[in-house]
Amino acid sequence: MTIRAIRNADVIVTMDDARRKLARADIVIKGGAIEAIGPGAAGDLPAVDARGCLVTPGLVNTHHHLYQSLSRAVPQGQDALLFGWLQTLYPIWARFTPDHMFTAAQVGLSELALSGCSLSSDHLYLYPNGSRLEDTIHAARAVGLRFQPTRGAMSIGVSDGGLPPDTLVEKEADILEDCIRVIDAFHDAAPSSMCRVGVAPCSPFSVSRELMRDAALLARDKGVMMHTHLAENDEDIAYSLATFGCRPGQYAESLGWVGPDVWHAHCVKLDAAEIKLFADTSTGVAHCPCSNCRLGSGIAPIRKMRDAQVPVGLGVDGSASNDAGNLIAEARQAMLLQRVAAGADAMSADEALEIATRGGADVLGRPECGRLQVGARADIAIWDMSGIEAAGSWDPAALLLAGPTTVRDLIVEGRDVVRDGQMVTIDTSAVIARQNSLVEALRDGM
Repeated sequence: MTIRAIRNADVIVTMDDARRKLARADIVIKGGAIEAIGPGAAGDLPAVDARGCLVTPGLVNTHHHLYQSLSRAVPQGQDALLFGWLQTLYPIWARFTPDHMFTAAQVGLSELALSGCSLSSDHLYLYPNGSRLEDTIHAARAVGLRFQPTRGAMSIGVSDGGLPPDTLVEKEADILEDCIRVIDAFHDAAPSSMCRVGVAPCSPFSVSRELMRDAALLARDKGVMMHTHLAENDEDIAYSLATFGCRPGQYAESLGWVGPDVWHAHCVKLDAAEIKLFADTSTGVAHCPCSNCRLGSGIAPIRKMRDAQVPVGLGVDGSASNDAGNLIAEARQAMLLQRVAAGADAMSADEALEIATRGGADVLGRPECGRLQVGARADIAIWDMSGIEAAGSWDPAALLLAGPTTVRDLIVEGRDVVRDGQMVTIDTSAVIARQNSLVEALRDGM
């Protein structure tokens, strides 16, 4: 088994239970796990030199739609609210093929890796023209990130009162059958797992009550996690009240969609009772601040959630609504928005980084990730603090307050994914060229 080390980091931000910050310290990696950590731990092992660097756990992305990296900055959707934005983009997404899904996932995951992300979930809820969940799983294997894909779905089209076009919805029996197929084929529950599959009906306005309930039963029978969108904006709340006669949190609870095996995206409009419900049931939240800003959805009450002990992680959301996928920049945005909403002391840089690391790992059910301690998985981000972004900085908080926003090195399960600011697992130039050619063809065909 390979043993290697990271030597002489200026500071290691461990995010362990004591939240230690270690100066002039080393990390020893054995196979895919951390063997030792502390000053002088590396001894004479082969080592990466981390002088001038800040070392953190790999960041964790709890919500994404990777396919959307093919639809950034679409003109007609740039200034729309959520529902209008979706209706603009559905016809574009309906033309996607497995090649689109695979390429977009490679681009999105590489973008995340370069921003220090080692573990990402993904919510794929539409499958046009033969697309399947494994298109994204194969992309993640190529890139080398730890992956938590969720088998999303839409079953209520426009003709039945839903939002998506009928061409993008599926029969509910087929959805459940395919959930079983992909879980059986790709889900790995081991602590070292590089792929865990979840079940994820898209949203209360695109699937039936029956599918939500059946999906929860299936997920718990299979021992996998559950994910959906919830309480994203005022339109979302109005739809829930008009259609179900209750708020989104109560609707979720009535269908079994609360608990430590559940995490909901956005939750911008949760009220005090819903926050208490999530805290009491350890239901997780994927906070997506840039997307919430871009779509005018509002500022999620993360300070109140954290104070109530709601598990909170960070998500970049889809690249059609962000439109970037930089997770360290997302952490900075989360910090700034809470300060806008609740004052300059509402969230520190340390807390925002915690949400982006161990917070997200806990939300995804991966307590072996998101922290640097003996026995944890060797998912490690090395940030070069000697460049112009951090010049003049006094404190490790400079990573969020100043920069950089691109990682120098990223190690996942003990293997190099980014080295000296460049991807080493895939040819990014070729992938970018393929992505741009696909976008050109989509644009010409509209």
